[in-house]
Amino acid sequence: MIFRNAYRATNQVLTGADAEWENLRKWFGLSDTDIRGTKALKEITVYTCIKILSETLGKLPLKIYQKTKDGQKKDADHYLYPILKERPNPYMSAYTFWSVMEVQRNIYGNCIAWIEINRVNGRITGIYPLDWNQIKIYLDDEGLFSSRQGLWYVYTDRLGNQYKLHPDEVLHIKSVSCNGLIGLSPIEQLRASIENGSASARYLNTSYKSGLSVSGILQYVGDLDEKGKETQRRNFEKMASGLENANRIAVMPPGLSFQPLQLKMTDAQFLENARFTVQQLTAAYGVKLHQVNDLTKSSYASVSESNREFYTDTMLAVLTGYEQEINYKCFLPSERYYSKFSADVILRGDIEKRYSMYKDAVQNMLKTPNECRAMEEDPPLPGGNVLYGNAALAPATLLAEGVAFKKGGKKDDA
Repeated sequence: MIFRNAYRATNQVLTGADAEWENLRKWFGLSDTDIRGTKALKEITVYTCIKILSETLGKLPLKIYQKTKDGQKKDADHYLYPILKERPNPYMSAYTFWSVMEVQRNIYGNCIAWIEINRVNGRITGIYPLDWNQIKIYLDDEGLFSSRQGLWYVYTDRLGNQYKLHPDEVLHIKSVSCNGLIGLSPIEQLRASIENGSASARYLNTSYKSGLSVSGILQYVGDLDEKGKETQRRNFEKMASGLENANRIAVMPPGLSFQPLQLKMTDAQFLENARFTVQQLTAAYGVKLHQVNDLTKSSYASVSESNREFYTDTMLAVLTGYEQEINYKCFLPSERYYSKFSADVILRGDIEKRYSMYKDAVQNMLKTPNECRAMEEDPPLPGGNVLYGNAALAPATLLAEGVAFKKGGKKDDA
C-alpha cells in the first residue's frame, strides 16, 4: 500500500527536497541553520502561524450536502460522510488529517493526499496524506503518453518504489501559484524574514547563556604568544561568562584589563526589528497580530474585528480551495452532492453569541426552533418545525402600496 510503505522503517536515505538541500549544504559548507522546509518551524512566529491555521482547519467539521429541487439538504447517510467528517483513514482522525494537510500546504505551498478507490465498485475507501518531498509532477505538453491527460503525479516511497498517480486519484491543494499546477513555498518566499527572526532568537539565547556578558578587548601589559593569548582568553571567559557568573565580581591579575565593546539592543533597534519581522510573517500567512500575542494598541473592539477578518479573509479562501478540490475529485456531477466545512463550530465556545444568533434567526423566520435545536444536538420538540415571527411584520409589497395588513392575513378594507 502506498501510505504504509511511505512510513515503514528503513535505513534508506530519502530523495526529497530537504534531503537534496542537506547534501548541497554539506557540499558547499553552508550552515545547518539555513531555513528550509520543516526547519522553518523552529522560528516561533512561523510555528505559531502554521499552528493556528492548521488547528483552525482541523476543528471545522466537513459535511456533505445534496442539491434537490427543494433546496440543499445535509446527507449524513452518504458513504463518504464518515470518511470526510470522522476518519479519512485508519491511521488518523479527521482533525489530524486536515491539520497535516494544512501544515504541508503552509510549508511547501502544496499538500497531496492519495484517494484509495475500490476498483470493484468505484467507491472511495480512504484518503491518505503523502509527503510532498516524495512527489514529482510531470506535465506531458506534447501528448507522448496520453492525448487526453497530460498531468501525472509520481510518488516514490521510502523503499524506492514508484507509483504513477492519475490526477483524479489525488487531492492537490495549493498555496499561491503562478501557473495553477504547483504552489509556491511560503518558506522559500519568506526566507529572509524567517532567517531574521531566527537570528534574533539565537542572539537572545546566546546572550542568556553567556550571562548577558558583552564582547570586548582583553588587554595585557607585555608580550604573549598565540598559546598564551588563548590561555588568557579562556581563563577570563571561564571566570566572567556563563549564567553562574552573571552579576559576580571578576578578579583580574595585574597587567590585565578588559575593555567592553557593547552594542546595546536599543542602538541596534532590536525590539523594533523583531516586531517588524513578526508583522511581516503574520501578514504573509494572514494571521492577526493578537493571535501571536502581540497586543500592542489592541482593544476588545479591534480584537473582535480582527477575528472576523481572519475567518472571512484568511480562512474563507483556504476553505474554498479545499472544498472545490474535494467536490471535483470525490463526487460525480450527476450525484449533485457537494461538501462544505461548517464554520458554525467556531462559535461553539461562545454560548452567548450562539443563543443570540438562534433568537434572531427564529424571530426573523430564517430558522425553525427545531433547526436551531439540531445545531445544539438537542432532540426536536412538537410544534418546532414551523416558522415563527413577529406578528407586526407585513409583506413589503403591501407596505409599498400603502395597504394596511390585519393579523388574520387579509387586507383592511377600511
